[in-house]
This record gives sequence, C-alpha cells and structure tokens, in this order.
Amino acid sequence: MSLEAILGRIDADQGAALERLFALLRIPSVSTDPAYAADCLSAADWLVRDLASMGFDAARRDTPGHPMVVAHGGAGARHFLFYGHYDVQPADPLELWKSPPFEPVLRETPCGEVISARGADDDKGQLMTFLEALRAWKAVTGQLPCRLTVLLEGEEESGSPSLVPFLKANAEELRAELALVCDTGMWDAETPAITTMLRGMAGVEITVQGADRDLHSGQYGGPAINPIRVLARILAGLHDDAGRITLPGFYEGVHDLPAELAAQWEGLGFDAGAFLGAVGLSVPAGEAGYSALVQKWARPTCEINGIWGGYTGEGFKTVLPAEAHAKLTFRLVGDQNPERIMASLEAYVRAGLPPDCKVRFRHKTPSRATVLPSGSEDFARARAALSGEWPKPAVFAGSGGSIPVVGHFQRILGMDALMIGFGQADDAIHSPNEKYDLASFRKGARSWARVLAALTEPEGEAKGSGA
Repeated sequence: MSLEAILGRIDADQGAALERLFALLRIPSVSTDPAYAADCLSAADWLVRDLASMGFDAARRDTPGHPMVVAHGGAGARHFLFYGHYDVQPADPLELWKSPPFEPVLRETPCGEVISARGADDDKGQLMTFLEALRAWKAVTGQLPCRLTVLLEGEEESGSPSLVPFLKANAEELRAELALVCDTGMWDAETPAITTMLRGMAGVEITVQGADRDLHSGQYGGPAINPIRVLARILAGLHDDAGRITLPGFYEGVHDLPAELAAQWEGLGFDAGAFLGAVGLSVPAGEAGYSALVQKWARPTCEINGIWGGYTGEGFKTVLPAEAHAKLTFRLVGDQNPERIMASLEAYVRAGLPPDCKVRFRHKTPSRATVLPSGSEDFARARAALSGEWPKPAVFAGSGGSIPVVGHFQRILGMDALMIGFGQADDAIHSPNEKYDLASFRKGARSWARVLAALTEPEGEAKGSGA
C-alpha cells in the first residue's frame, strides 16, 4: 500500500469530489419536518448508490422514521464501523442566507474558500471526507483498507428516535472493534483534535402549584403562598457561593482530570477572556478552582434554562399565580448517574416546599457522560496520523455537549469510538450561512486516509508524505 499515492489521488480528484458533495447537499434532507420525508429517502438512496460504486454491499434499511443506510465491504484483520448522518437542520430563517441553503456554492472569505450550504459541515461534508478517502484508497489499491461497516443515520437532527431500537435489533451485524465518528471539529484551523470526553445530560421541567387558580394580589397577597417565590428560593439554593452544586450525592462519579491530559489542555492557550468577551461577558462564573476550559469540558453543571409564571405581558396584572415553572438541564461527566441525580433533585425540591404547595416533574430522557480510552494504541496512532497532515500536532479534546450515539455504541454494541472531525468554530452549523472550509474537506479526506493507514498498517504513518 502506498499512502503517498492515495493522498495524491485525493488531491487530483478534488473537482469530482466537490461535485459529489454538492449533489448530496442539494437534497434538502430535513428530518424534523414531514414535508421533507421524500428528500430524506432520496438522500439515503443517493448514499446507497455511492457506497455501492465503491464495492460496498449497501442497502437502505427502513425504520418507523427515516431510513438508515448500512453498508459492508472490505476484508482484513481489523473491522471498523463508520458512523455519520445525512439529515440536516431546517434552513430557517431563509432571508438571512447569502445564497439559497440547498444550492451549494464556493465562497471566498478572508480565511480562504468555503463551501456554503445547509449540511456543508453538519454532517454531509464531514461524512463525505471519509467516503472520499475510501474512494481514493479503492482507486489506488483496488480494495478497501480493511473490513468496514458504514452506518448513516437519517434522524440525528430530530432526536434519533429510531437509532436505539435499530442498534439493538442489529447489534451482531453492526458490532466492530472500534467506531469511527466524524461529527466533531478541530481545536482551531491548524490543530486537529480527537474528542475523548463527552458530557452527558439530564433535563427536567419543574412545576410548583399553590392555589387552585390565580389570585388577586390585593385580596390574597400576604396570606396566600406565591409559587414563584417558592420556586425562586429552591432554585437559588442549587449552587453555593463557590459555584458548586448542592444536591446530595451530585459529585459521586466525578473524577479528577488525568495530569497528562490537564497539562495538554493547559498548553492549548485557551483565552477565557476572549471566549466570554465574544458574547459580551468578562468574568468566569462557574465552579471556583477550575479553569474555564476545564469547566466546559470536564466538570458537571446545573443550569436553569427558563423560568416563568404569572403575568408577563405588557403593563401589570396584579395576580399571585397558581403555578410557577422552570426548566433545568444538568451536564454530567465521568460516572455520574443521571437517575440518581434526578432522584436527589426531586427529594431536594419536595423538602423545600411549604404547606399548600405541590410539585410536578417532567423529565427529559437522560444520557450518561462518555469517556473514551485516549491512552490506547489506536488513539495514539490516530493522533500521530493527524499530526502528520496538519501544521500543529493533534490534541485530545473534551466536549461540553453530548453525542448520544457514542454512548449507545459503548452500551449496546460494546465498543468505543474514535471521534475525528474537521469542523471549525465559525462554521455556523444549525444557523444561516453554514459553511465547511474547503481546506477541511480536502485535508479531512487526507487525514482519514492517514488514520486508516495508521490503524491497519504496522508502519502506516511512516509511509506517508507531508501535507
């Protein structure tokens, strides 16, 4: 196998690769809107044909929602599962786009050329970087680099309702040594990243009820309990003055950051002032004793996302509301147990209720945090491979958000995931004028070729060329 020849093929085929990506981007596969159901089918069928053209045994697998695309191909000692998603977010508001969202264009920016379209980054451009690496490999060597299973989902942007049942029903078919996931980004334009930590999440809506109807504040103010005042006091007690969360047992399963990883993150030079300044803030307000980067990647949180009750329209309506409401989400790390945390929260709220108040809870389906084996040989090989393509060495990064499929792979299929993506912080995913850097598309494909070589050949990266 000549990695140099494969990288050269990727470069030589850039024009055709862009045409293929643009064809996929033109399909408005918006999963959350039933009006686009036929387009989701079209996107799935397009990918089936593209995978089949590379020798995969590919099929559209229908679900109660939008279909999965499943493909099998290649041979060899190693077996990997590649995951991406072909559905996209709605394009609204359309009037804010510089060009139609499903008519992809190349646009020149001060930082270089970009691909502009809905799904350019999330996730069509990302998944096509992997497929273009495979296409070049097949063209140069006549075969795929290893045994591969491809799973492309059509409901990621609408909550993945069909994913867990599909994984459970097809676990034996989909199980591999390691999953390769492309739905992530880089640290910056010159520094690739492998995401090794994902925070989990638990969410709840709390409703505190007092009287059986809204009350006139002149007649009842004073004697009657006000649910907003009760709820505000309860919520205020969830954090102490140092920013720590006060729920009993909340920090069970939270682990200290390994020293080597902490040193690597410190070396990234994260500017908390610039990070907050970009949104009009200046002072880190989280848990005392931890840097802003550690707070957002490796510490748990409790955030009040919304609070309401009574009259909120123009002017005044002098009422004591019958109910007060709040929505909370918890970002979880390590081995925190979301069910136990929700039980602790309910007990805390109930203990804070005065007489005549009742409470209801409505829970969001929780997900646990995910920690991946960054000390393993596969992760070390992948990091070295990425470092050979980009100007700066790859880093092991955390993520403040959640990618639930990675946890599903661990718990249902029993395998870890290597999360590598080439998105940038300014790609405006989910927003108007989403883009994907042309450099991310080209060098992303080259990066995947390097990673596959490193994972499947004992001396894979040593055979490669420079960027």
